Amino acid sequence: MALRMRLRNLILVAGVLGIFPMAQAQTSLPGEPSTNSAPSLSAPAAGAASETPPPSQAPDPPPRREAEPALATLPHDLSPWGMFMQADIVVKTVMVGLAFASVVTWTVWLAKGLELLVAKRKARRALLRLADAESLMLAEAAIVAQSKRGGPVARLVRVALDEIHRSTDLADDGIKERVAIALSRCEAKAGREMAVGTGLLATIGATAPFVGLFGTVWGIMNSFIGISQSKTTNLAVVAPGIAEALLATAIGLVAAIPAVIIYNVFARAIASYRAILSDASGEVLQHLSRDLERDALSRAAMADGTAPRSPSKGRAVVRAVE
Repeated sequence: MALRMRLRNLILVAGVLGIFPMAQAQTSLPGEPSTNSAPSLSAPAAGAASETPPPSQAPDPPPRREAEPALATLPHDLSPWGMFMQADIVVKTVMVGLAFASVVTWTVWLAKGLELLVAKRKARRALLRLADAESLMLAEAAIVAQSKRGGPVARLVRVALDEIHRSTDLADDGIKERVAIALSRCEAKAGREMAVGTGLLATIGATAPFVGLFGTVWGIMNSFIGISQSKTTNLAVVAPGIAEALLATAIGLVAAIPAVIIYNVFARAIASYRAILSDASGEVLQHLSRDLERDALSRAAMADGTAPRSPSKGRAVVRAVE
């Protein structure tokens, strides 16, 4: 009996350790009923062995990530010229228009600056000659001798002399009023002539930033379209379009900022030029008043039969010229 117990224990241990197959664990000695304890103990081991897949049925490795598309590479040339050449046709048109506006701005600055400088210098010299003259006739001769064209100050003197010539038989008070009106119109005309071209600077300064902003919006829109087509969120896809858009904005600012500054400088210079013409108009009115008073004294002296104290340089001179 003890021998049978030992033999059964050895069989159980062998079944657990997997030394003998499961069929041996189910055998029993002659004359001893069979038991189901051995199969129940060796079942987990057999299940574990059945769960292990054969080497030929190993799971497939995870698929590799597809390489980034070719659009994900940055362009080699990120210079302003390179970005201009790679830009969309609309962005190129905006850039060319803004560059042309910048050229126009600097051209107006050069031409109008020289014109203002020469005109102000001539007006100051003519104003000094007008102030030193004793009458309108002498003032006109001195100004014309200085410059053949004379300039706006010479035109002011001519306007006053023409009005004196037209009002020979009219009252002196009406002459002064009409001359003042004619001088104000002449001043306004000279100011308008000098302000020609400055309105273009104001237009460029007001619209160039918005034109550049249009190019920026268009470039960013193209960048998002490129993202949707390449199906990637890589910054390298977005960067070229954004760079082109920002270049359009930069060119717009380059065109607008100098235009605004130059317009303000010209506005102050033209205001100073008009002030010089206003001073010249005041000198002309003073000469006119003195000439008319001299002429009145001369006529009064001639009516009394006495010689005038000084020769008349007003309407009497105009009559002598006629």
